[in-house]
Amino acid sequence: MNPRVPKISIVTPSFNQSAFIEEAMQSVRRQNYPNVEHIVIDGASTDGTVELLRNCSKEPGWEHLRWVSEPDRGQTDALNKGFRMATGDLTGWLNSDDRYRLGCFEKIVSEFDKNAGADVLYGDYTWMNEDGDIRRIRREIEFNEFILAYHRVLYVASVSTFFRRRIFDEGNWLDTKFEYAMDYEFFLRLAARGYRFQHVRSILADFRWHSRSKSTSHHRRQIADHNVIALMYSPVLNRMRGKLYQRAMLTALRIAAGSLRYWNKLIQGCYFGQADRSRAATSTHR
Repeated sequence: MNPRVPKISIVTPSFNQSAFIEEAMQSVRRQNYPNVEHIVIDGASTDGTVELLRNCSKEPGWEHLRWVSEPDRGQTDALNKGFRMATGDLTGWLNSDDRYRLGCFEKIVSEFDKNAGADVLYGDYTWMNEDGDIRRIRREIEFNEFILAYHRVLYVASVSTFFRRRIFDEGNWLDTKFEYAMDYEFFLRLAARGYRFQHVRSILADFRWHSRSKSTSHHRRQIADHNVIALMYSPVLNRMRGKLYQRAMLTALRIAAGSLRYWNKLIQGCYFGQADRSRAATSTHR
């Protein structure tokens, strides 16, 4: 470890993801960053994940890997456990079926250095399929709290998001009441508390869509959590009486947020040359 460069902690929650977790782990290792720890919190997997973790931890080149495998209360609980274990100056959240792109850590350190007032950095990312083939590039907008609060889709992706240590030192943890939209609630709470978000215009990671992911298999539960959280943090909705009026206002606010995000992305050129960029990304994702 090199004490002269910021230490990066990566936290990965895991449960029966042996088909993907090695690729996630390799994406951290291949950064060749000199001061990193990768913390894997496994929920007592039974599919070979534990054996993989045990074998890797015995081999040269995996000294940065820390892991535990024990029953937990789900992904949110596992993430909080990992964030509490983290000792880095910067912390990333990498789910076991996703992966970082080469150069991600160097880019993040450089951007935090240039943006001393930023507490959270989030970058662009891609969508990949179950086999790891890139399907779409997701270019994002500069941070906008209104869009964060009301857009139907969370545009700050956890896979490409990094936090300064002080966020956790100051007692900010994921809310264990939420298992499907915990990232949405966490980001809204950080924004409400005055933490500064900054967008990085670089592709930092790949997000995987597959049949067993929460985004696919528990879409309705995710939407239900999203609706509850939007109400929690909206002074506009909280002033309204009656669920029917709240739902109608939430729909209107989401249309406004969606339109605002669309025009922001259009102005930034995010929609142009999408196919060409996707082909280019496919050839450089490893």
